[in-house]
Order: sequence, then C-alpha cells, then structure tokens
Amino acid sequence: MIQNFRACLAFDERQDIEGGNDDDPHDPGGRTSRGVTQKEYDAWCHLHGIPGGDVWKAPQDVVDAIYLNGYWQPYCDLLPRGLDLMYFDTAVNEGPGKAVPFLQRALGIVADGHFGIVTASAVKALLANVDHVNSAICEMADERRADYHRLRGFRRFGNGWLARVTKCETASIAMLIGSPKV
Repeated sequence: MIQNFRACLAFDERQDIEGGNDDDPHDPGGRTSRGVTQKEYDAWCHLHGIPGGDVWKAPQDVVDAIYLNGYWQPYCDLLPRGLDLMYFDTAVNEGPGKAVPFLQRALGIVADGHFGIVTASAVKALLANVDHVNSAICEMADERRADYHRLRGFRRFGNGWLARVTKCETASIAMLIGSPKV
C-alpha cells in the first residue's frame, strides 16, 4: 500500500496537523518544521552526508523522506487502508514505540511492542472485514486519547492533541470506506 503513503502524508502535513514551523519552549520536540524536529533533521543529514542547517529551511523532499523512512516503513504497507493512516499518525505524533502496542491492543493481542509474525497475522485477519478494521481504527484512537491524558504536557497541549486524534480518526474511517475527502 505504498500508494497510500502520499495520502497519509498529505494528512499529516496539513497546516492543522503538522504543517508549519514551531519552536515552543514547552514542547519537548523543540524547534520543528512540518513535524520534523531539528535533532531528527540533523541526524538525517548526517546519515546521508548532505548539508544540514535550520530545519525550518529543510527541503520538502527531505522532510518527506524522513516521514517515509522514519514512520511509514516498515509496517504501514502491511496495514489496511485507513488503519495505515492511524498507525502512521500515531508514530509521527507519539513515536513508533507507542504506535506498535496501541495497534496490538486494538487488534486484541498481547501488546509486547514487537511487530512480528503474531501482529502481522492479526493484521492479515482484519483484511477480510471492514467492520473489524473500523473497530481497530477507533480502538487505536481511544488508546491515543487515554495516553494523552497521562502525559505531563496534557494541560498545555491536550486540547490540540485530542483534536488531532479526532481528525485522524475521521480521516482514517473516510479512507477505509473510500471517501475522497480525507
């Protein structure tokens, strides 16, 4: 489903999701552009032997490559349409380390944080039933909401986080049922 990467990326790069630049001293991510932190951009540039600089001036193709390699791969291509967006956005906003157990709990399997053959098998079982995919999307959204409430920054950022997950849930379900508007 690599063809769905662009649609999922378009959701995350919306101005009301990860679009724009930010340097909020209360945000642990620090200086960020289009959802990519300065630290992440510096590491990408070093890894690929390209000149770095201010993340706010990062070329769009580099930002997109960071999303593809850091958050989409290797699991989103295994997920059904819609659930791939929920997983991808979770990985972007809360980290891949939280996205896997959230997905596992939504699938009703042990949340060990390892996306291996048991998780892949549970995902494959979903593919035949749109209602089960829809339920997994909603369960992941609920996992995210519960997690946000536990975070120290909830008082400051909570309303934005909750709005984001609701937008993602709506877009994920629209994507699942084939609605052209995401």
